[in-house]
Amino acid sequence: MPKRSGLRRRVAASLAGAAVVVLSITGCGADPWIELDLPAQVDGAFPEETQAQLESAVNFAMAATGSTGAVVGVWSPWSGSWVSGVGEASAEDVFRVSDLTRPMTCDVLYSMVGEGVVSLDDRVRDLVPSVAGLSDVTLGMLCDGTSGFGSYTPMLQQKWLEVPTRRWNPNELVAYGTVGQDEAAVGQTWRDSDTGYVLLGIALQNAVKQSAASLLADKVFDPLGLEATRLPGREAAPAGDPVLRGYLSEPGEDGALNCAEPRDITELSASIGFTNGGVVSTITDVGRYTQALATGALLPDGVDRFGSPHALAADLPSWLTTAGGAVQAGSLIGQFGSVPGYISAAFADPATGMTVAVVLNNSAASDLVGAYLAWELASIASKAPAASGETAPDAGLPWTAQQYHDAIAAAAVCPLPES
Repeated sequence: MPKRSGLRRRVAASLAGAAVVVLSITGCGADPWIELDLPAQVDGAFPEETQAQLESAVNFAMAATGSTGAVVGVWSPWSGSWVSGVGEASAEDVFRVSDLTRPMTCDVLYSMVGEGVVSLDDRVRDLVPSVAGLSDVTLGMLCDGTSGFGSYTPMLQQKWLEVPTRRWNPNELVAYGTVGQDEAAVGQTWRDSDTGYVLLGIALQNAVKQSAASLLADKVFDPLGLEATRLPGREAAPAGDPVLRGYLSEPGEDGALNCAEPRDITELSASIGFTNGGVVSTITDVGRYTQALATGALLPDGVDRFGSPHALAADLPSWLTTAGGAVQAGSLIGQFGSVPGYISAAFADPATGMTVAVVLNNSAASDLVGAYLAWELASIASKAPAASGETAPDAGLPWTAQQYHDAIAAAAVCPLPES
């Protein structure tokens, strides 16, 4: 089954002048309403040495997770780009974006705040009176992960695998996740809570009598020209067409994971994630959304998404924080996570425009592997030499590519290639 990292505690073990123009990684035919102010992306691929390092990192992570395919996008505006399918995958494949849905749901909230429809301080119980135990939890707390609620995934993931075609009501997910609320954490401490983002989706629907899928389309996908991105309905189906097939390596008779013959779980109901992890997309759309997230392109005036960030855990470095449904890692902003069949991560630097997005098609390993791979790729891409006539930025990252290569090796659930 997919391994959630919970409070991301295991991160601690592995932590030791360009002109401003539109950086275009939109899909074909897209006509975005919102332009992104980022350094111009040079045409062409990365230098050969950088490209080889990127490909090696992805192939290693695929082996570590038992993935047969991956889709990756790396953009360094001053040097080059790489957008490709690796293994049994193509660059156009659609996949489930998992926790990147969280900041998208918060973007809907922020938009509605800007319109005066709701306030970050509105009490959730006023919009979702059917859920007990909400006390003084606010919409802003749900978005920031400080509601005190935990996650429903550990209690339900086996049920999803037993009956992947089952359609889940979001209220049912919330009923599981609101059990065991940490009241002392309300408004104070971040807690990894898929429940909170599902509850936020329900509250926003109730506030305007409009479906979450429609709200996301109106306020996030359409303004950015994300033509391949959507929140599907409850019917079990592949993520899209063409689809990156999703797999899960399960234990064999000897108790070890069967990495050679993973289970195909491509056909699944997006209702298991709803406004926490239900969105489907392509790597190009994910790259563009992550750039919009990092630059605050969708935020209305007066909303400061990262004004009061929270630590993922008390013993982690100060450069790793979370707010507004997103994760800040050094200068990068993005998110990572997993759903059955997929591990994904995407991060962007709002100053340099460097962006990485990746998905692996086997969810047997920890979702942290997605973050590790994205950070390894980012470290490689940040050091890419400048193309002719360009200047590489001075800013660096507070980690090395080798550090997260080693973290992936330590988290491997399938045989690694011989060095």
